[in-house]
Amino acid sequence: MAHLGIISPPVSGHLHPFGALGRTLIKRGHRVTLFQMPDIESKARAEGLNFYVLGQSSHPLGSLAKDLTHLTQLKALPALRFTVQLIERTTEMICRDLPDALSKAGVDLLLVDQTEPAGAVVANHLKIPFVTVCNAMAINRESTVPPIFTGWAYSSSFCARIRNELGYKVWDFMMRPIARVLKRYAKQWQLPCYQDHEAYYSTLAQLSQQPAAFDFPRQKLPACFHYLGPFRENASKEIGFPWAKLDGRPVIYASLGTLQNRTPLLLRWIAEACEGLPAQLVISHGGDLAVATTLPGSPLVVSYAPQQALLAKGKLAISHAGLNTVLDSMSQGVPVVAVPLTYEQPAIAARLRWTGAGHVIPLARFSASVLRQAIQRVLGTESYYTSARRVADSIRQAGGVEHAADIIEEIMRTGKPVVHVEGEPHALTAAR
Repeated sequence: MAHLGIISPPVSGHLHPFGALGRTLIKRGHRVTLFQMPDIESKARAEGLNFYVLGQSSHPLGSLAKDLTHLTQLKALPALRFTVQLIERTTEMICRDLPDALSKAGVDLLLVDQTEPAGAVVANHLKIPFVTVCNAMAINRESTVPPIFTGWAYSSSFCARIRNELGYKVWDFMMRPIARVLKRYAKQWQLPCYQDHEAYYSTLAQLSQQPAAFDFPRQKLPACFHYLGPFRENASKEIGFPWAKLDGRPVIYASLGTLQNRTPLLLRWIAEACEGLPAQLVISHGGDLAVATTLPGSPLVVSYAPQQALLAKGKLAISHAGLNTVLDSMSQGVPVVAVPLTYEQPAIAARLRWTGAGHVIPLARFSASVLRQAIQRVLGTESYYTSARRVADSIRQAGGVEHAADIIEEIMRTGKPVVHVEGEPHALTAAR
């Protein structure tokens, strides 16, 4: 039995996939511990993971809820700037507290979220092997792939490459506070200077929740990169839901995620857009929202929903283009009408548009009437469903969380990288 450590951002969209991966490894006899700030302990325990607290002095209990409440009131660039500040503080906490925690806990291998490069720096400092886990969109850079914070379309043209390179420079400029923390600790620990972003990613394996069909064309991914599809379990955790209130009509499922979810006007527009359609609207708003009880059309409104099970009955999803909701929709062959709000959501929406599996409405154009037109267009156009089913096929072939666990165990067994084998999605090949 091995002891695996998880380094994840303190948000549900990353913790839930890690929970599925962790429980899969626990069922195989391993011990799995999440290392994070005090506010995450209850979530880690709920996911069935062990927990080791970091940042008790810098991130006291209750501080995360306060920060996230403020974040829900922001959009676009202000939200991104505030997020950078939060990540800078978390990066400092991880670099400061994690080395001692890992030494005391006796971790054999780390599972490091791709968006938490501090975990990679600490792993290299302690010479602990680590695997990169892409719970969000894979951020590996290529000149033809737009930066993750944009909704730019894919193009291999010279002009698009120049545009992308400029976008990456803007991104690096915005991320400077985080880079300064990482480079300061790398220098303190006498590690090579992290000039190349790929240096933060594992050379043993990089495991992505995306299926290959839900990405732009790639030419420069490392051999150890694996498109695996969403990390879910066959028997997912039970979430209480009033199934008896479903009336037999096709379901339109709406969710704005767990961070940017408390905008009453957006939910009202969604309800207005669906009123009178031959479908039943189910809204999951992720919190205690009084306005949800007065929405037009009497939609079925819940704080949280068994998303996968609902989408199995679904005809359409309305989403902020969060990766977990989009992948769950794609898994069921259900197209998405996306209204990207912030973070990497525009990039996810761009891939929906690229695959043909969804319709995208820019936030600046969003209204009840625009949304209703988009819903009617998708419901009446078979190509959206054909494209969504094509992505679903890619997900079924990718292997998901079980294949991710296979790769991790192969690394622990051999100590060598596991490379992707073209045409054999579930093959395990250690580099020689």
